[in-house]
Amino acid sequence: MPRTILIIQGHPDPAGGHLCHALADAYEEGARGAGHKVERVAVAQIAFPLLRTEAEFEKGALPESLTEARDKLLAADHVVIIFPLWLGTMPALLKGFLEQLLRPGIAFSYPEKGFMPKKLLAGRSARLIVTMGMPALAYRFYFFAHSVRSLKRNILRFVGFSPVRDTFFGMVANADQAKVESWLGKMKALGAKGA
Repeated sequence: MPRTILIIQGHPDPAGGHLCHALADAYEEGARGAGHKVERVAVAQIAFPLLRTEAEFEKGALPESLTEARDKLLAADHVVIIFPLWLGTMPALLKGFLEQLLRPGIAFSYPEKGFMPKKLLAGRSARLIVTMGMPALAYRFYFFAHSVRSLKRNILRFVGFSPVRDTFFGMVANADQAKVESWLGKMKALGAKGA
């Protein structure tokens, strides 16, 4: 069954041309070829302020520059977030984007009673695609994928995404063309499945 997929390109370099961009292109190619509708948001191409207070997060207006991203998020069945691992976690620009977008009234709402928020993005699935300089197995099994686990549990599942899957590509600086092509093929296959 065709899905509406949002690809969030989380690489902070506005010039593009990185492996993350090629992975996004390959995923989109596979998804469109299988009949899925695909939208994209390039975080590096959007100017927005960072949140600095609890009041801004809870009661401030979403910046006008992010309304298109919000609308694409709300229309999506499946969200793919692609980013490089920097200092063990997502780049700060992507974190700032998620803080702006996944705020009360958009991603969750506070309950009148109790303490568990209502998950406003329930019914959507997500995939995290992460590139890194270290071996992917080392990140997954030695570091326990700590930052990705936090992103999955404390952000995406908190607002309703389920399931949330991940794909890691390690040792990217040393990858030869054959390895990169195999990664791009994997992305096309995931895109075709809408997974």
